[in-house]
Parts: sequence; C-alpha cells; structure tokens
Amino acid sequence: MENKQTKLRIHNITAKAALKFGGEAWVLKKREEQRLEAAKMKFFRYLLGITKLDKEKNQCIRQKTGTQNTVKEIKLYQKKWLQHVQRMDTNRLPKQALQYKPKGRRNIGRPRKRWRDQLHLEDQGT
Repeated sequence: MENKQTKLRIHNITAKAALKFGGEAWVLKKREEQRLEAAKMKFFRYLLGITKLDKEKNQCIRQKTGTQNTVKEIKLYQKKWLQHVQRMDTNRLPKQALQYKPKGRRNIGRPRKRWRDQLHLEDQGT
C-alpha cells in the first residue's frame, strides 16, 4: 500500500501538473477531454493493477485513488484564472487580451469555439 501511496504522490506532483500545463487557456473539445481522461485512467489502472478485462468503472477507480475527473479540475482551474484576470489592472496584458474585440467579420460557417464562450456555457449549465 505504501508503494501505491508514493506513486500517487508522484503522479500528483509531476504527471498531473504536466497534464494541466497551460490549461488556463485551453479550449477543450470532446475528443481532447476524452484523451485527457483516458491518459489519467491508464495510469491509475496500472497503479492499482487493474486491467480493462476486470471491467472496473472509472468512477470506482477514482474513489479508490481519491481523485476527481481531470476535465473538471481543468475547468475549475480556468474559472479561477478568469477570476484572477478580472481582478487585474486594465494595463496588464492578460486583461487586455480578455477584453479584446477584433474588428471585421468572422469567417463563413460554424464559429470556432472560443475560451470565453466555453466558460459562459458552463455558467449557464450550472
């Protein structure tokens, strides 16, 4: 058990940080969310000695390791980053980038998903 605790600590310090690096500015699509979650679950299955043939659900594995969904962690991190940027002075570059409104027209077709849109959609859903 001690070995698993050590590996879990190492994961929280290194791998978790690497997975979330730069996450405050990501616009996550469904495919990217799935890949992030799959990478984390692959590590936890290896850590606990569980194979896919054991048919353990991801939720059960998260309970055993005491972690939560990676995508939820990233979205919480993004909300904290947004609040931090909103508190900044107006002369700071991140605040200017957040308030920037480009001139001109967008391309024809479906609009690309923007970071700001992603956060507002989540607020309406909760």
